[in-house]
Amino acid sequence: MKVKEMIEKLNLTLLTKDVSEDALYAEVEGGYASDLLSNAMGQAQPGMVWVTMQGHQNVAAVASLIGLSAVIVAGDGPVANDTLHKANLNDVVIVATEESAFDVVGKLYALGVGSKE
Repeated sequence: MKVKEMIEKLNLTLLTKDVSEDALYAEVEGGYASDLLSNAMGQAQPGMVWVTMQGHQNVAAVASLIGLSAVIVAGDGPVANDTLHKANLNDVVIVATEESAFDVVGKLYALGVGSKE
C-alpha cells in the first residue's frame, strides 16, 4: 500500500504539506509502534510506518535516518512546528490522528500492514 492510500483509508491528517509526490507514493512495507526513539532506531526498518505519540523534532530526524515511509502521530499529540519544518526539509511524511496508537495499529494490521519480520 502507498502512503497516500494509507492516509486516505485511515482518514489521517497530512501535516507535512511540502513533501514530494515520491514521498506520498512510497510503499508502506511494514509497521512499528513505540514512543521510545532508541527503540525505533534499533528496531524499525526502512519503508515502515512508525506509530508514536511523540511530536518533537527528533522524530523527524529518526524517521529520516531510518528511511521510514511515514510517521503517524497518534492520540492527538502535539507536533512542534520545528518538527514539521525538519520533516519537510528531509521529505518525511508526518500525519496525525486523534485515535489512540492502539486503534491505529489495529487498523493498519487490518489493512495488511504488518512487521517485516
